[in-house]
Amino acid sequence: MKAFLALMHREFIEHRGAFLIAPLILVAVVLALTLLAFSADRLDTRFSGQLLTVVPNWVFEAGFAGLAAGWLAYLGFVLFFYCADGFAADKRDNAMLFWKSMPVSDLKVLSSKLAAAMTILPGAIVAVALLSILLMFGVAYATIMIAGLGNAALLGGIAAIYAQMTLVLLVVAVCALLWYLPYMALVGAMATAVGRWAIPLAFLVPIVVSALEWVTLGGRHPFETQTWAYLDYRSKLPLSFDYLDRIWEGQERFDAAAFITDFLHKFDWPQIGIGAVFAALALYLAAEYRRRAPAN
Repeated sequence: MKAFLALMHREFIEHRGAFLIAPLILVAVVLALTLLAFSADRLDTRFSGQLLTVVPNWVFEAGFAGLAAGWLAYLGFVLFFYCADGFAADKRDNAMLFWKSMPVSDLKVLSSKLAAAMTILPGAIVAVALLSILLMFGVAYATIMIAGLGNAALLGGIAAIYAQMTLVLLVVAVCALLWYLPYMALVGAMATAVGRWAIPLAFLVPIVVSALEWVTLGGRHPFETQTWAYLDYRSKLPLSFDYLDRIWEGQERFDAAAFITDFLHKFDWPQIGIGAVFAALALYLAAEYRRRAPAN
């Protein structure tokens, strides 16, 4: 177990630039621009503070949701390129002979990479996301204070919104990682064999498979097949908008527990199991290829 954790830590050290340093720099730049905009009178502090008190719950909830969605999109982007790069890093750095001489199996090495992609690497980005949102909330409340409208009740309400939305973000992030696990495993497995060519292949292979189904079984075009329909379904997080529609229409106030209950109840858990089996198979085949491939 210690060896496995050390391998995961190695992945974080080697890729902390994309998963920690770059997000922190981005947060610092955005915060500096925000403060500069207020200090240079590009934004009216009093007007902004009064506006934030009109519908404070909606403003802070929507702000949290918007920033969280942006960070989740960034997470998906960097995880895709990590799987295409990290699984081939040993071979690219001519370190395969070193790793083959270690008392660590190829399956354990690849499993540590996938485990890092599911835990500490996205955990770093989520932590930075929560920090950035906390700073945003701090700037917004400071604006309200400058406008002379801040009070303890409002601060408590903002803190409650932050706690609720944080719980929602964590649940959605975990479910998204489980949902896209087979994609990460597939890209990583291809990268083990072809290196960074896994990036274009990740888009080409589904098109080829769908085209083969179209040629053999018929259809109007290659993008209207059972294969393409399934891949399209698996490419979108199954998020139910029934509860969110009631929130937007003003029928209910947002409640994290109600949202999470609705989200988890309608989540496609059988597909999570199928994806996990596929990921395990892809990882095993990649490990077998890596074990039999020449070290150089």
